[in-house]
Amino acid sequence: MPRTAKEQTVEQLGGPRSVLARQRRDHAEMDRLMERYRALTDGEEREQVLKEVVQLVFSHAFAEETVLWPAVRRSVADGEELTSRVEEEHQQINDLVAGIERLSPGDPEREEKVVRVFALIRQDIRDEEDLVLPRLQEASDTAQLRRLGAAWETVRRSAPTHPHPIVPRRPPGNALLGVPLSLYDRLRDRLGPILPPAVLKRVLTALTGLLVSAAVAAVVRKRR
Repeated sequence: MPRTAKEQTVEQLGGPRSVLARQRRDHAEMDRLMERYRALTDGEEREQVLKEVVQLVFSHAFAEETVLWPAVRRSVADGEELTSRVEEEHQQINDLVAGIERLSPGDPEREEKVVRVFALIRQDIRDEEDLVLPRLQEASDTAQLRRLGAAWETVRRSAPTHPHPIVPRRPPGNALLGVPLSLYDRLRDRLGPILPPAVLKRVLTALTGLLVSAAVAAVVRKRR
């Protein structure tokens, strides 16, 4: 198995446009922001840095789940097991950040959740760089890694930037819900919350139900 992605040069990872190099750059930025949050004492600055962490983590994870993990499942023998592990970590991060966003700055419970979610993010980075990405590297050539990198970057730039715990972790559900959620999240980042959480949850539940119904109907039609 190739070495961990953390220890390789950019050239060994397939160049700066490779999905492996792009992933590692995001991971390094996440770590930098988390360290900055820990070092700050000013509450307003800390909140801005935490917002940046959340936006990066969720757009990054959405691109992984939409583009990268399906490629791992297609090309790596134990890809299902590997991606299920990181998807479970993503869901835990999702749930914790949703809890953080419901609490007020300065709340001791909120800060405890921040500590826990930062630890989970770092564990997720290690699992991806030590286990998942080397296996994808082993199964792919440089051209494939660069094509994946272009697709991954396109999705990341237009992905949701906040947690939505009821949204599926895999295509097609996450991809179909990604467009309206991304629009909502980016408006929210600029203007503040637009819908009360309870209303948003009802809307997402209804959309998810419609997607499930459509998927079942498609399977039924295919079998006829």
